[in-house]
Amino acid sequence: MEDAAHHRHSGQHQRILPVLLLTTVFMGIEALAGWFTHSLALWADAGHMLTDVAALSLSAFAMWMATRVSTPEKTYGYHRAEILAAVVNAVILVMLTGWIVYEALERLSQPPHVQGLPVLVVGTIGLLVNGVSLWLLTGTAGTSSLNIRSAYLEVLGDAISSIGVILGGGIIWITGLLVIDPLISMGISGFIVWRTWGLLSQAVNILMEGVPPHLNAREVGRTMAEVAGVKDVHDLHIWTITSGRDALSAHVIVPKGQDRDVVLGKLEQILHERFGIDHLTLQIVEEREEFIQPQ
Repeated sequence: MEDAAHHRHSGQHQRILPVLLLTTVFMGIEALAGWFTHSLALWADAGHMLTDVAALSLSAFAMWMATRVSTPEKTYGYHRAEILAAVVNAVILVMLTGWIVYEALERLSQPPHVQGLPVLVVGTIGLLVNGVSLWLLTGTAGTSSLNIRSAYLEVLGDAISSIGVILGGGIIWITGLLVIDPLISMGISGFIVWRTWGLLSQAVNILMEGVPPHLNAREVGRTMAEVAGVKDVHDLHIWTITSGRDALSAHVIVPKGQDRDVVLGKLEQILHERFGIDHLTLQIVEEREEFIQPQ
């Protein structure tokens, strides 16, 4: 299992690193273009790309950390590193969009002169770069890794932002309507916040050891209680160690004389097949045994 995980992370690295290089190079180009053309929309998109660079870098680092073996001090290993990285990415995005919106509001009353044609050209190149990056990440976008999905969404969001930049540059070039630039930048910012909120909520839920959103604790408990040989289920806890790796612990009461190993095997099977939970800690006790609830 460890070899399979190492191979999976290695394959993801091979796709993320070229995307990281492409994004870093074009981010610099777009930032310079925004400075020369006075386009806040280009600055917004370059800032978005800066967060992409941070996201992709943190993703690569977190995947490397996740391959490290567990220790007596870190019994779960370093799997939570990717969740921390996702939280940092989301917070940076929200802070950046706050600055962009502030600048856009300042520019609405007195929009500076923006060169439409260069903005249009740079936005088109940015869309092509994002298209290549999305193609490179397509093979990993369906993974359960929160970090990989985060990186994919970062690039997808950039592609949509680039479309906004293209539209803004085209409108300014054709009509000379300068106010469109701060309006486009505000639209990009709103999209970034909307897209980031779900990711942040999911990452925080994992850190708070909440029940994974795709699971219903009551349904899991009922299913366990319906297994032949199970009398009752107490102290059921379900949480996520890292994206794609859910865990469960519970106390299971069985009738006196019941074969505990048989019940354990049935529970392991149904929890794996129906809910995809493999990391289990089940304490099975007979109905009439003295049972002390943990404090």
